[in-house]
Amino acid sequence: MFHYLWRFWVKVPASGEIAIFDRTWYGRVMVERVEKFTPDEDWRRAYDEINETEAQWVADNVVVVKFWLHIDKDEQERRFKERQANEYKTWKITDEDWRNREKWDEYEKAVNEMLAKTSTDYAPWTVVEGNSKNFARIKVLKTVIEALEKKLGK
Repeated sequence: MFHYLWRFWVKVPASGEIAIFDRTWYGRVMVERVEKFTPDEDWRRAYDEINETEAQWVADNVVVVKFWLHIDKDEQERRFKERQANEYKTWKITDEDWRNREKWDEYEKAVNEMLAKTSTDYAPWTVVEGNSKNFARIKVLKTVIEALEKKLGK
C-alpha cells in the first residue's frame, strides 16, 4: 500500500515487514517552518494530515512507533567538533549544520509543538534521551519490543 504525503510516496510495510523512516513528513512542521520554505498555513495543516495518515495506518494493523532522539546543546556542539576533528567523519558536518545550530531555540519550539500535536494514543512519540548513545539505543530497542509484544498480545 502506498500513501502520498506531500512530496513523499511512502510504501507502508506489508504484514511481517518493518520500515524505518528517518524524518520524512515531520520536516514539514520543523525545517519547512523554521526555514520558512512554505507558507504558515501549509505547515500548520500538516499536523492534521500526519495524524490522519497515522490513524489510517493503525486502522490497517500497522504498528507505528515514533522516536524523538534528543541531545542537549552542549552535546551537539561536542559531537560537531568531534566530527570536524576526525578525518573519517568530516563529511558528516557542514556549514549548514552550524548555521542551523544558531536557530536552536526556533527548532526547539517547533519540535515541542510537533511532539504535542502529533503524539496520539494510537501513535505516541517516545522521547529518547540521546546524550548517551548506548542508553538511547537500548531505550529504542526496548520500546520497539514492547510495542510489538503488545500488538501480538504477549
